[in-house]
Amino acid sequence: MIRTAVPADVPEIHRMVCELAEYERALHEVRAGEEQLREALFGERPAAFAHIAEDGSGRTVGFALWFLNFSTWRGVHGIYLEDLYVRPEARGGGHGKALLAELARICVERGYERLEWSVLNWNAPSIAFYEALGARPQDEWTVYRLTDEALKRLGA
Repeated sequence: MIRTAVPADVPEIHRMVCELAEYERALHEVRAGEEQLREALFGERPAAFAHIAEDGSGRTVGFALWFLNFSTWRGVHGIYLEDLYVRPEARGGGHGKALLAELARICVERGYERLEWSVLNWNAPSIAFYEALGARPQDEWTVYRLTDEALKRLGA
């Protein structure tokens, strides 16, 4: 079952963010706490949205956290999927596909023309999963990021 996240889900979402970061070998980079997630998802001006995957017993087994982007070429919003995570013991049960299908449904319903995300180059299982759904890599683009001191220097 896929449902829209509610404020009571924040602690579990935070745990899964940490689980995902550990899987991606980057747990040391997680700085966001539960309150930051709560504000981002359910504050006065939400910056992100989340959906929860539950198993047959109602246990949370995964989540998708996303936000809107905008294509100047197409002139409409799209969805950028920041995190998609299914707990290891629940993988293969269709939860990841169901989460992506829900985001695709939202895109179609709202007239959004893109659903995009990034995947680590070494994450072969995820790459195979995405390609099996019909997703294609955009390998002509390279992601750049400014953070920490470089961001502060430029912003000054």
